[in-house]
Amino acid sequence: MRGGNRHSVIKRIRLVLTNVGSLRLKILLPLCTLFVLLLIAARTGSLMGWRYHDSPPIKSTNSRQHYTVLINTWKRNSLLKQAVAHYASCSSIDAIHVVWSEDDPPSETLQSHLRKVVYSKSQSNFKPEFRFDLNEEDNLNNRFKPIQGLRTDALFSIDDDVIVPCPTLEFAFSVWQSAPDSMVGFVPRMHWVDAKKSDPIHYNYGGWWSVWWMGTYSMVLSKAAFFHKKYLEMYTYQMPASIQEYVSRERNCEDIAMSFLVANATGAPPIWVKGKLFEIGSSGISSLKGHSHRRNRCLNDFVTLYGYMPLVPSNVKAVDAQYEWFW
Repeated sequence: MRGGNRHSVIKRIRLVLTNVGSLRLKILLPLCTLFVLLLIAARTGSLMGWRYHDSPPIKSTNSRQHYTVLINTWKRNSLLKQAVAHYASCSSIDAIHVVWSEDDPPSETLQSHLRKVVYSKSQSNFKPEFRFDLNEEDNLNNRFKPIQGLRTDALFSIDDDVIVPCPTLEFAFSVWQSAPDSMVGFVPRMHWVDAKKSDPIHYNYGGWWSVWWMGTYSMVLSKAAFFHKKYLEMYTYQMPASIQEYVSRERNCEDIAMSFLVANATGAPPIWVKGKLFEIGSSGISSLKGHSHRRNRCLNDFVTLYGYMPLVPSNVKAVDAQYEWFW
């Protein structure tokens, strides 16, 4: 390339670079100006009429930050004392209510003792309220009667012979807080269609071993479960009265009735929480002869009374990741 041509080419390259630089500047300058204006507008609160302000902190309400323990008992004062002492030591407890359905009211000695236990075992400055909810008759529906003066939305329904460790209980409460319309519990049960009896459709009730084998559940029993207090009102005043009469007559299946009620209201399954339970009693109603047969009958009779099967199967299990080795 000759010297004159080379000099001409260099001039052209310089001109092109100058034009490119000018173009970049023309593009970047408006963008930078727009960014600065947006920043100023956001800080001064003048952007599109939206006023900038710090969001007010969400006030924590006692109704969702704490829960009430609802203990169902029947002529087992020694177990009741153990249960009350244990649950009084758990955090996030607002109150402990004992569902009492015996002929005679609790003695003054028992009431005084349990109040002292609650006060001494509580780990927080706020001491849980303690009281007996007295009933005039022995009826399994009593455990789901509405309670006046409840300060929490969450109820933890528990039998007097079942102990749930406090950390496990607190984890289950956090699960309920994420799904407050659901039943959240520790004792799963299931149902399935009996293929041998298809006309009409017949259902079988499955206990723990069925859940373990199938990996599916559709109920969590109220012997150890969280649910919203609104379901007490619904159980008593909105659920078909024929179901309450059935439970009263058969002296069984109030827990299945509550599972039907919640499933019918939500159209969703309950939530099973993985956790250890300790049964401190020697035996319960599930150990009686013919228990499985009676539960099967309850299940199918409730389907007839409802007019359809509301229970929804699930295979989801809530697990505390802090204590799980494998994901």
